Amino acid sequence: MELRTYIFLDQLQPQLASFMGKTARGFLPVPYVASLWVEIAPGIAINRVTDTALKATRVTPAVQVVERAYGLLEVHDYDQGQVRDAGKAILDQLNLREEERLKPTVASNQIIRAVEPYQAQLINRNSQGNMLLPGQSLFILETSPAGYVVFAANEAEKAANVFLVNVRPYGQYGRLYMCGTEAEIDSAASAATAALESITGVEKSK
Repeated sequence: MELRTYIFLDQLQPQLASFMGKTARGFLPVPYVASLWVEIAPGIAINRVTDTALKATRVTPAVQVVERAYGLLEVHDYDQGQVRDAGKAILDQLNLREEERLKPTVASNQIIRAVEPYQAQLINRNSQGNMLLPGQSLFILETSPAGYVVFAANEAEKAANVFLVNVRPYGQYGRLYMCGTEAEIDSAASAATAALESITGVEKSK
């Protein structure tokens, strides 16, 4: 069993919570609840992880993705203690420690400044969040493992006045799109990368 992502968010920021409310298929969060994201391999085992968390605590699941390779679960509650207890129950069931999670790496990190109108339209057609306006700057981040991209998104939203365009926290790589003014996007990008660098864990073997 591989613990790919294990990350606690003290408060879901309004845009990330609202994005989850629009896109998730589970029981939807509201802003400022505490949230836990767990990603494991093999993916099918995430069903047992969900069962363990729900039986041990009163947390509510918003996201469960079951792929052949990876499985992803998000649970949340207003009470941070309940969310942390859910995490402990999950780790105990997996017979793993938080320190055994994979350390995230940045697969891609780019800023496109003064986005052209036609490119903005292309991105907006595939977006489920805010609209990217021509002339804004666009921050694109890819992480491995995928689940850590939500932590980057949450910390970026805390740090800067930016707009969440899209976030995908599952699959081979997590992907984040944020837009805003040039200065705010620079601040968001710095906060996102610093957040990822702060996470300790096991270096992924090449």
